[in-house]
Amino acid sequence: MQTTFKKTVLRTALLAALCGAGVAQAATIVIQSRDPAGVGFNDTTPVAPVGGNPKTTLGEQRMYVYRYVADVWEKALDSDVTITVNAGWEALTCTSSQAVLGSAGAWNIWHDFPGGTPGTWYPQALANKLAGENLSADQPPGPSGYDNVDIKTQFNINLGKTGCLDGSPFYLGLDGNFGTGVNFVETLLHELGHGLGFSVLTVYTGSVASAVGYRLNADGTAYVANGGLPSVWEQYMYDNTAGKSWLTMTSAERRVSAVNPLGLAWTGPNVLAGAGMLAATPVLKVASSAPGQSGQYAYGTASFGPAVSSGLSLGGLATVSPDPTNGQGCLPFSPADTTAVAGKVAVIDRGVCGFAVKAKNAQNAGAIGVIIANNAAGAAPGLGGADPTVVIPTVSVSQADGVKLRAAILASVPYGSRGKPGLATSSLSTDPSKRAGADALGRPLLYTPNPIASGSSVSHWDVSASPNLLMEPNISPDLGLILVPPKDLTKPLLKDLGW
Repeated sequence: MQTTFKKTVLRTALLAALCGAGVAQAATIVIQSRDPAGVGFNDTTPVAPVGGNPKTTLGEQRMYVYRYVADVWEKALDSDVTITVNAGWEALTCTSSQAVLGSAGAWNIWHDFPGGTPGTWYPQALANKLAGENLSADQPPGPSGYDNVDIKTQFNINLGKTGCLDGSPFYLGLDGNFGTGVNFVETLLHELGHGLGFSVLTVYTGSVASAVGYRLNADGTAYVANGGLPSVWEQYMYDNTAGKSWLTMTSAERRVSAVNPLGLAWTGPNVLAGAGMLAATPVLKVASSAPGQSGQYAYGTASFGPAVSSGLSLGGLATVSPDPTNGQGCLPFSPADTTAVAGKVAVIDRGVCGFAVKAKNAQNAGAIGVIIANNAAGAAPGLGGADPTVVIPTVSVSQADGVKLRAAILASVPYGSRGKPGLATSSLSTDPSKRAGADALGRPLLYTPNPIASGSSVSHWDVSASPNLLMEPNISPDLGLILVPPKDLTKPLLKDLGW
C-alpha cells in the first residue's frame, strides 16, 4: 500500500461553492488495467459464455465481472468524485490445496483535508468524497502508471491450475453456480470493500509481532510506537476486556486487543442500527451420560458438503490418532482410526492440509460427519475449500471447544450399556440468548484470532457471524450482492466512516 497525503487549500472551498449544496449522486468507478498484452484482461483464450457473462475470451470475461461488481458498488455509494481502480492479474502464493485468491487496498491515504476529522488517516476514495474533489489530481501517475489511483487490486492468475488450488479456478459467471470453482463476483465484491475503507488501514496488524498496534506517522513513512495518527476506524473499535476504544489505547494495548478472540466490537451507530439482523448463535449440542460433559458450543460451517442447520442430528463422536508430521486427517485413515470413526462423527484438528481433504479422508473411512477443531485461539473458523464428492456434513469448533469435545468422548466411554462403550452424541441447535458474531450487548465483533492472521486480523467481521457476512475473512457460498441489513452489514460500516 502506498501512503501519501496532502493538505489541500482553497480549491476545495471553490469547488464546493461551484457545486452548490445538491444531494450527492451515486458513485462512478473507473477500472484501469495494468496487464501487458496477452495477459490477464488481455488474454485472448477463447471461452464459452457462462452464467450470464456473454463474453467469449478469458480476458473479456474477467473485465465483464469487474464492471458488473463495480456497478454494484456504484449504486451502493454516494460520491461526486470518480473512484479509480487499478487492476491486474498476477501470480500469487498458492499450493495444490490452498491459495491467495487476491487482494485490494487503498493505494493512497490522506489526513487533514477539508471535510475530514483532523489528524486522522482516511482511504483516498472516502477522503475524496468528503473533500468534494480528487485529492490526487495534481499527482502524476509515476513510472508504475497508478501512483495516483484510489484502489489497487490484484488477483491470482494461476488459480485452478496444477499446483494452485488444483481444479478450482475463478468462476466468471454471474449466477452463483460456481461448483468446484471460486466465485469471482463475491471475491471481488469483498476486496473492493477493503479498498473503499473496510480496513483499519494505518494500524499495523502484520507478521512482526512487536509492531502490531503501531500507527502510521503523519509523513506516511513508518509505523511508530508513539506519535502516529489514528485511522478513521479506531473511534468505533471497542475492546470489551480493556474497556476502551482503540482511539484511546496505547500501541501496546492495541497489540493485545488485536489478538483478543471475540473481544473487539464495532460500536458505530449505523452498524448497531442494523445488528439485529444477526441470528441466534448456532450451537453444536453435545449430550453425554458422563457428569459435566454435556454442553453446547458455537460452530462454523463449510463451503463444501451438504448445508447444515439447526435440528440436524449428527451422531456419536470419535477421535482419530494425532499425526504431527503429516497433519491429523491428511492421509487415508489407518485401520484403527477407520474402526474408530465408522458410523460416527470424526473430531479432527485443523492444520497442514485443506479442510476438504480431511473431510474426504474421514468419509472414505466411514465417518458420517466431521468436526474440525481450530488449532489456534479464537472462534470456530469458517471452512473454505471445494470437493463435490464430500457428502457428509462438516462443521468447525474453536480450539478450546475441541479440547472439551475430546474430554467428553473419553469421559463417556464407561457410561455405555450391554457391553458397548458410552458415547458423546452431537446435534445442531441455536442459542437464542446471544446473537451470532456479536458481544453480550449485541455489537458485532471484529476478527481477532490468536495468533494474529497477517492481512486478515481486525479488518474483517468475525467468522462467528450468522448469517455469513461479505466482509468475513472467508468467502462463503451463500453470499449475495445486497450490502445492507437484513442481508449484510458492509454498507452500514462504511456509512459509519463517512460514506
